[in-house]
Formats: sequence, C-alpha cells, structure tokens
Amino acid sequence: MPYLILGLALLIGVLLAAKWYVNADPKALASVLKWVGGAGLVALFALLVVRGQLGYLLATGAALAPLVLRWRAIYQNIRNAAKTAQGPSQGQSSEISTRFLAMRLDHDTGLMTGHVREGAYKDRSLETLTQEETLDLLAQCRAEDAQSAQILEAYLDQMHGPDWRDAESGEPHRPADGGPMTRQQALDILGLGPDPSPEDIREAHRRLMLVNHPDRGGSTYLAAQINLAKDMLLGGK
Repeated sequence: MPYLILGLALLIGVLLAAKWYVNADPKALASVLKWVGGAGLVALFALLVVRGQLGYLLATGAALAPLVLRWRAIYQNIRNAAKTAQGPSQGQSSEISTRFLAMRLDHDTGLMTGHVREGAYKDRSLETLTQEETLDLLAQCRAEDAQSAQILEAYLDQMHGPDWRDAESGEPHRPADGGPMTRQQALDILGLGPDPSPEDIREAHRRLMLVNHPDRGGSTYLAAQINLAKDMLLGGK
C-alpha cells in the first residue's frame, strides 16, 4: 500500500511537471532546468561522499554521461526557444549629420533614412522627395558640401540603384572629395559611443558590412565609409 501511494504521488508529480513544462515560459524553464540539474549533481556527489561510495563515482559518472548530454541538449533547445520567443533584438542605428542632411542607418536592415536640414527642401524627409527633387538637392550639395553629396549619392544608390545616374543631365558624375574623416564622424558612422573598445569597433563594423556590402546590394560609397571608420578608430589595424 505505501508503495502504491508513493507511485501515485510520483505519477501526479510527473504529470504536473509535464504540464508546467508545456506551458512554462521558455526563459523561466531554461533557468529552472539549469539550477535543478546543477543541484541534482551536487546532491548526488554529496550522497556518495557520505556513504563512502567514492569508488562508484567514476562508474556512476560514466553511466550518467548519456543522460547529462541529453539534458544539455534539452537545455540548449529551450534556450534557443527562449531567444526566439523574445523576438528580434532592439535594432541599433548610426546617425550622421552634415550641412544639408541628417541621416540614420539601421544596422539590422541597412536601410538609410533622413531629412533635409538646409536648402530649398529644408525639413522635408528624403522619403517624401521625388527623384527629380532629390537630384536637384544633390546638385546643390555637390556645389556647396561634398560630404552631403556623398551621403545623398549613397542614399540614391540604395533607393534607385545605378539607374538614377541616367536621369542626371550635364557633365558625367565625378565623386566629390569630402576631406579626411574625423574621429567623431567615424564613431557616428559605426553607431558607437565616445570610448569604444577594439572589440566593439570590430563588431560594429562586421554587423554593418553584413547588410551594406556591395555584393549584397549595398552602396559602394557607404561600405567604403564603414571600412574607413573602422581603420580610423583602430589606427589601420
């Protein structure tokens, strides 16, 4: 009779645990399994020490090895599920301002957005400008601010591909020289704070190049600026 009661209690416990396992939040489940597993191993070791059965420890460890590996696989699956349940991490972005433009680059998608700070289209977002208006703004930037022109060309490359150049009139396009990049500009391009570590710089560069490399449809100019920003901050290392 006592064994029957014990068996029923154990069965009920297993059923309740299974129900909790199915409905539990993946993050909470991963945390509980991690600590329960660790506590179980400590308790088992303590029991063997108290009983003077250290001679069986290695044999027990070998017998439990498949179970531990299975437990680890389950834990890893739950951990991955927890990450998936959280959804995408909060996106990071870089911001840079020039005389004519204030631009934002989304690190996850590589999408450039921005608005006009000066000129005939002041306070307009670039997304609301027609291609003709954007080219008109580009002509003004080329005449008065090389850095604004370079960034606007990168935006046009992203939004319209190389075809936008066919819509230009007059002399063939020659890239403007924006001068040497400053440390603050490099930090802004990579979306970094004032004192990043070399690892932070390399990680920001890697993340941005994943979505802005020309081989993946990114802007050649923007990729060059990202590389230049990394080299400037790392001293060419």
